[in-house]
Amino acid sequence: MTSPPEETVAARITRVLAERIVAGTLAPGEKLRQDPIAEEFGASHVPVREAFRRLEAQGLAVSIPRRGVRVATYDRAEIREVVEMRAALEVLALRHAIPQLTPALLKQADAAADAGDLCTDIRSRQEANRQFHRLLLAPCAMPRLLATIDDLHTASARYLLATAAPTFVPRVDREHRAILAALRAGDAETAVATLARHVKRIG
Repeated sequence: MTSPPEETVAARITRVLAERIVAGTLAPGEKLRQDPIAEEFGASHVPVREAFRRLEAQGLAVSIPRRGVRVATYDRAEIREVVEMRAALEVLALRHAIPQLTPALLKQADAAADAGDLCTDIRSRQEANRQFHRLLLAPCAMPRLLATIDDLHTASARYLLATAAPTFVPRVDREHRAILAALRAGDAETAVATLARHVKRIG
């Protein structure tokens, strides 16, 4: 993943730590230590603390009294919550995005779906899937909603990489195709219903 332009120090620390947590390099329950992180990034404690707050907001870290900030653990209840929130919020975003979806955007989403179908590992498949969803939802032009959905995607990716990698088998995602077909046919209700079912099935 490339670093965005004009990325603040806190944002860069957040992004790198989030990538490590999602990948499992930083394990659930592991302590996030300010001093080594500040030294690694050549930063003061201020952006490190801000990064910790952002990670907490994303559900990737927790602050525990007298134990400091640690990588969040997860359980079935939390996974269910993430899935339900994703399904509801992505449906909301898609409803608002549909009037702005152009043939060119749908073609880009088609390409993302094709790329996902060709992936041979869970990490690249997850990234292609995320790109597909972003392309369809971004035209809603609701930044807070999209930021929340992006955080939920990050949480989903963490669970997926931790649990599904050993049994991953490449396959064609027929639900992506069904969503695109409904959108091209102007059938918004089928598109949003298929999207909700798709997200819940993944969960």
